Amino acid sequence: MKLVIQIPCLNEEQTLPQTLRDLPKSLPGIDEIEVLVVDDGSTDRTAEVARAAGARVLSLGTNRGLGRAFSHGLEAALAMGADIVVNTDADNQYVAADMAKLIQPILDGRADIVVGCRPIEDHPEFSAMKKLLQRLGSWVLRLISRTTVRDAASGYRAYSKEACRRLFVYTSFSYCMETLIQAGNTGMRVASVDIRVNPRTRPSRLFRSIPEYLWKSGSTIVSMFIHYRPSRFFGLLTVLCFAAAVILGARFIYLVYLVDDPASHRTHLPSLILLSILAINGVLFAALAVIAELMRAQRRLTEEALYQLRKAAAREPENPPKPEGLQSVTQGLVERD
Repeated sequence: MKLVIQIPCLNEEQTLPQTLRDLPKSLPGIDEIEVLVVDDGSTDRTAEVARAAGARVLSLGTNRGLGRAFSHGLEAALAMGADIVVNTDADNQYVAADMAKLIQPILDGRADIVVGCRPIEDHPEFSAMKKLLQRLGSWVLRLISRTTVRDAASGYRAYSKEACRRLFVYTSFSYCMETLIQAGNTGMRVASVDIRVNPRTRPSRLFRSIPEYLWKSGSTIVSMFIHYRPSRFFGLLTVLCFAAAVILGARFIYLVYLVDDPASHRTHLPSLILLSILAINGVLFAALAVIAELMRAQRRLTEEALYQLRKAAAREPENPPKPEGLQSVTQGLVERD
């Protein structure tokens, strides 16, 4: 059983050494552990520090975003022969000693993805507003993803080989929410375990402010909701438009035939225009629902084909690359991105 510990990095020269030192050298049920550092276009000595510590380095060349770095890392980890992939942050936010219980549900065959849940309510470095947003965001994600994860934003996660083959990340912002929504809507088993956190070493670089985080997270959730439940999304908009049109139509009939004096010649033209716009939009949203469902079916066929390609690649004779040559493993993938 081989474990690959994946660490996406962007200019982590200062924090990466301690993170690498804290990683476990052996774990129960694991025969081999390798560390993969995904260098997402760092301009400092991140790659050199990682190589000096004995980690493999996948250099993406330019900054592609956390979501892309995570996706390329999964591809590289599969090429390295990983049976389990653990993703952790380079700022040493998570206690590495908790990795044993993070992977245990996968070793027991009880889960495909395991999320490490931070003690958010007891975390002294989290403000009251951040705690509230974490609770709200996790609740919304549980609703959409049909999972029971308590900490949707946690980046400390373990993935089985099957989950790595099944996951396809489309956004560049972050993989945390997208992979959970995808897992919940494709039948993967998602579990949670409690983990500990270390004192913060630096501010978050994923977003500059809470409004920016809310905007990016909200757009990701809406995008994934459209991806996996397009008929519900556009169907809801269709119903709202037609319902508003019916209400305006009933109001128009009531005013013209029961209230207004025929001699006044009032036409209520603005109401008629708004009613027409709502009715036309309702028809358009209904058409979009049909088109989106067809696109969803096509995307599922494409994802299944890519999944089969990943399985076929795993059956080929393995020729593990040397640490300094790992970039060639995913060179084609990076160039196509």
